Amino acid sequence: MFKRSKTRPKDQFRIARDRMVAQQIQARGINDPRVLEAMRSVPRHLFVDEALWDQAYSDFPLPIGSSQTISQPYIVALMSESLGLKGTEKVLEVGTGSGYQTAILAELAQTVCSIERVPALLPRARKVLSHLGYTNILFKLDDGTWGWQDEAPFDAIIVTAGAPSVPQPLIDQLKDPGIMVIPIGDEYSQSLIKITRSGAKIDQEDMGGVRFVKLLGDHGWRA
Repeated sequence: MFKRSKTRPKDQFRIARDRMVAQQIQARGINDPRVLEAMRSVPRHLFVDEALWDQAYSDFPLPIGSSQTISQPYIVALMSESLGLKGTEKVLEVGTGSGYQTAILAELAQTVCSIERVPALLPRARKVLSHLGYTNILFKLDDGTWGWQDEAPFDAIIVTAGAPSVPQPLIDQLKDPGIMVIPIGDEYSQSLIKITRSGAKIDQEDMGGVRFVKLLGDHGWRA
């Protein structure tokens, strides 16, 4: 599994991350040790504007521009744990956003293929992730509802925006066996759905209510 380079910027936020993991994540039942270590390690504050650094480890999402947000830490941990990653997988992320979820996935998987449709967001995310030394992430500016056919199939797929239904191209690009996590619902609230593919059988598990920005695209909400 790829890891960040050993050269890291001086971390003044470790206590805040440890508190975040203990109070917001472990206390709510997340217990995968690899996910917990990733959440302790990745400097979430670097993925938001400096003016918001004092709120970076709080229990709520934060704006990142272009009407998008960085997800609540617990939701990032829940979605990451649900994929059951061991370190050898190729993962598709639909919605790079700030790049924070991307970094967590890069700690947990062998390769992350991340798609973002908002041109203003991708350069900053790439810059931060490069600064942190990640070398196992591929990026694409495109409509993520089509997936990434050239890199398919994927052991796991994570969608970080709410869709009206599961985009068929993502199902088609999911390995057998494979796991997808995606918020499904209307534009105001969704259910976080875990999809498990095993042969011809596709199971769905409702993991609870969430609220994400809309997944825009040909197989999502129309812009």
